[in-house]
Amino acid sequence: MNRVLSPEPEVDPTGEAAVEAALLGVVPELPGRLADALRDELVAFRRDLHMHPELGNQEFRTTAAIKSRLEKAGLRPRTLPMGTGLICDIHPGLADRWEGVRPMLALRADIDALPIPDTKAVPYRSTVPDRAHACGHDVHTTVVLGAGLVLADLARAGHLTRSVRLLFQPAEEVLPGGATDAVDGGALDGVGRILAVHCDPRVDAGRIGLRPGPITSACDRVEVALSGPGGHTARPHLTTDLVTAAAKLVTEVPALLSRRVDARAGLALTWGRIESGHACNVIPQRAELSGTLRCLELDAWREAPDMVHAAIDEVATLHRAKSEITYVRGVPPVVNEAVTTELLRNAMTARRGAPAVEDTEQSLGGEDFSWYLEHVPGAMARLGVRKPGDRHPRDLHQGDFDADEQAITVGVELFTAAALMDTPREASAGQ
Repeated sequence: MNRVLSPEPEVDPTGEAAVEAALLGVVPELPGRLADALRDELVAFRRDLHMHPELGNQEFRTTAAIKSRLEKAGLRPRTLPMGTGLICDIHPGLADRWEGVRPMLALRADIDALPIPDTKAVPYRSTVPDRAHACGHDVHTTVVLGAGLVLADLARAGHLTRSVRLLFQPAEEVLPGGATDAVDGGALDGVGRILAVHCDPRVDAGRIGLRPGPITSACDRVEVALSGPGGHTARPHLTTDLVTAAAKLVTEVPALLSRRVDARAGLALTWGRIESGHACNVIPQRAELSGTLRCLELDAWREAPDMVHAAIDEVATLHRAKSEITYVRGVPPVVNEAVTTELLRNAMTARRGAPAVEDTEQSLGGEDFSWYLEHVPGAMARLGVRKPGDRHPRDLHQGDFDADEQAITVGVELFTAAALMDTPREASAGQ
């Protein structure tokens, strides 16, 4: 078996003394630092994933690559019932099964890519047309894989005192997210706490961003079809002017919603597509709009579908248009549990000192990690991927997005420290 850890002295595996020392500005020797060979291997693994991106529920090559590497390390990964994605449990002493004495700590990664072209000029650019890992899921996957390899080595050395589940989830980019299928497939059975990271191009590599409470927003999809008798643009009074009706929906529905919910809820409907008509002198019989609704506050998100339906119907009726509304529930906000957020803070502090952790704001991005938090406590950290000193970082969901690969080492060491420092008394096994 290849050694994946750097030589390290014997230390307290609970990490409590490590945290105290780190808070004083001294970074201690906590087990789980990467050997150079594994660091290089993980970078190569990430680049291979980056070159072969797969969309949600189609991640067969990605799943096979993860499974093969875990099996090579002597672990026993299990493909999820959906056919892609997998889970893999690591027990103290590499025991064959979880004894149920302590709930497991889960480390979650999402493995799917986006349907956009990769526009970077790098050797590991995507080889698949109109497909790219433009949200950093290749980094997330590599971080959890690396953490699993290190934790397996720690288990053999007797440093791992709790069971850990690696969860590689498909289809995060497909509403309402592959997390719901993973939960239905038993991904949280026996789990008492769950951790995740998400790449953040606004944070320097070598650092993480943390926030207790809501850290992302809810995100739903709204689709509207308007219909009515069309006609000649010379006689709009004899028609239902769907172009005007659609334009009014675009501007007036968001304005109505802003007056029907507390502004502090951060509810925002933003249109991304509007389509109608084929000729300049013909009023069409159909118009289509689609967009996303985002919301920072959970209660307002739960009320949003009824409010959106009512606002659209009011505006459409005013313009004599019939409306068909498709409201697709997406994801609730990710709400970081306080104890788990502190665990991540302590783990990063033990690895790199208190300055390596910064406070972060709640974003309007959506993340299906939130569905796991409906069942067990957990938290997501923002993993810095900006090259230090870069004043023009590449944003997520853009074809030129890339990550400083130092972030892989940071993520692995964050997760391994958290696994060593987590304690059983706050956790309860998920059902």
